Amino acid sequence: MKQGRNAGARADRIRAQVRDRYGGIATGSGCCGTAGGSSSCCSGGSHPTGLEMGYSKRELAEVPSEACLGLGCGNPTALVTLSAGETVLDLGSGAGVDCFLASRKVGPRGRVIGVDMTPEMVAKARANARRARYANVEFRLGEIEHLPAADGSVDVVISNCVVNLAPDKGQVYREAFRVLRPGGRLAISDMVATRPITTAQRANPELWGSCSSGALATGEVQRLLKGAGFRTVRIALKAPEPAPDAHDGRAGLGVVSADIVATKPGGR
Repeated sequence: MKQGRNAGARADRIRAQVRDRYGGIATGSGCCGTAGGSSSCCSGGSHPTGLEMGYSKRELAEVPSEACLGLGCGNPTALVTLSAGETVLDLGSGAGVDCFLASRKVGPRGRVIGVDMTPEMVAKARANARRARYANVEFRLGEIEHLPAADGSVDVVISNCVVNLAPDKGQVYREAFRVLRPGGRLAISDMVATRPITTAQRANPELWGSCSSGALATGEVQRLLKGAGFRTVRIALKAPEPAPDAHDGRAGLGVVSADIVATKPGGR
């Protein structure tokens, strides 16, 4: 019982630290389409541009600049084909960049739901949606381990450099599986570990909050996804090892970005 309480307290502490970090980012400024972006989840002093993360120039031009904070490590909307009329849910939607890209792909008959646990991010995303008149996008306050969405109500779950920040990643994947319809798809850009991360490194709030020490090895990600019920799991690392000049300790931790795609059994 005591061990369970300790684990719960640690998870709450991690969430509070992450919430504070990204609440501060939300009230700042920057755009991942420029060289001078804001503090990034997956980088330190040098910020990834939208093109480096996998967005095209056309995509960056289509979304509000205020929605792109340079916090990602990929482009999850490019990992699956989104069809008109589908419902998409974004885990840790931030200021809304991937929701807005998905919105254009699913069209007016489709629906996009962004979920984020940081009130400042949700407020920023809602303001971006209002200003740009995205009628088929909504943002909900909530934790990705406890999604505010009904069972079997979503066709595609996406996420961009967020699952690694969650204390209980198995619960995140179980929740994603729950809200997906049979045959639904999961498409995530996230950080994974290429070698063991120590307990001390995982306890470091700066390393965890910078998308570094919360990362799991690909084998563990595979195990958790399959344990949640997903099939045809594919994980593609962007590079075998991080660059020597990687920021926030990533070079020492051996953490790299990866594309993760999985499917819920069933459907047609």
